[in-house]
Amino acid sequence: MALRVVGVDPGLTRCGLSVVDVDQNRSADLVDVCVVGTASTVPLDGRILKIADEIDGWLDRYKPDTLAIERVFTYTNVSNVMGTAQAMGVVIAAAARRRIPVGLHTPTEVKAAVTGNGQADKAQVTTMVTKILKLSAPPKPADAADAIAIALAHAWRGVAPGSHAAASSTNRGGMTAAQRAWAKAQAQAKGSSKRADEARLRALARKRG
Repeated sequence: MALRVVGVDPGLTRCGLSVVDVDQNRSADLVDVCVVGTASTVPLDGRILKIADEIDGWLDRYKPDTLAIERVFTYTNVSNVMGTAQAMGVVIAAAARRRIPVGLHTPTEVKAAVTGNGQADKAQVTTMVTKILKLSAPPKPADAADAIAIALAHAWRGVAPGSHAAASSTNRGGMTAAQRAWAKAQAQAKGSSKRADEARLRALARKRG
């Protein structure tokens, strides 16, 4: 049973949206990815409405089990902070209306989960996303690759109930039914692999003895 995750790299000018199905063995398939947004010359209400319409259609079309979004962490440009926060609010509200649990992840957390290096640059993230999903070409622009990376990081890392990364009330009591089933299957797969490894070690020890 695959876990379907929508990943969002928020912004008003460019907002990356992805849908990724992730299996218990951590393998993943890209369902869809796109980048939406508006020019800075468009009035604010129109910019926010564009993001709202796009995320509404995205969630209704793909019906994800969970949604992951990059958390505002640090910016030197105040206008960038405002735009990102406004886009985040729209996305989180859209998920809340559909009772889809939301997780927040910092850029460093996402980079570490996907590349093993929390300080990786965008090119490295894009390269790893392309390899993980076995894509024929790198996703472009960078916001598309970032949205995919966010979805992968969330599926692999998850969020602790009640933590700062758990943005929705659904997460406070634990996982959704789909997430619990996915996690149970993943734990069983790991247990089977561990038992197989232990059996091989015992057989090897008997052979040596």
